Amino acid sequence: MSQAPEAREPVVTPARVVIALCLFAPFVAMLWVGSYAKADPAFIGIPFFYWYQMAWVLLSTLLTMIAYKLWQRDQRARRGGSK
Repeated sequence: MSQAPEAREPVVTPARVVIALCLFAPFVAMLWVGSYAKADPAFIGIPFFYWYQMAWVLLSTLLTMIAYKLWQRDQRARRGGSK
């Protein structure tokens, strides 16, 4: 009656670590105000403080999209591996 325990896939995988970093990076960048609370270097007349934040809007969109695609691939792999 003793059966070998089912081999379960690990919860923390390299893909999930990358997903977490992609989602965590914008928060760290925006909450560390001291790193961008300055006027120089200006970009086309816009102070650094403003264009840095706008750049992170675009970058965080890209990182969220990457995290979503990685999550979808991870879920497909888990469903495929468990059947």
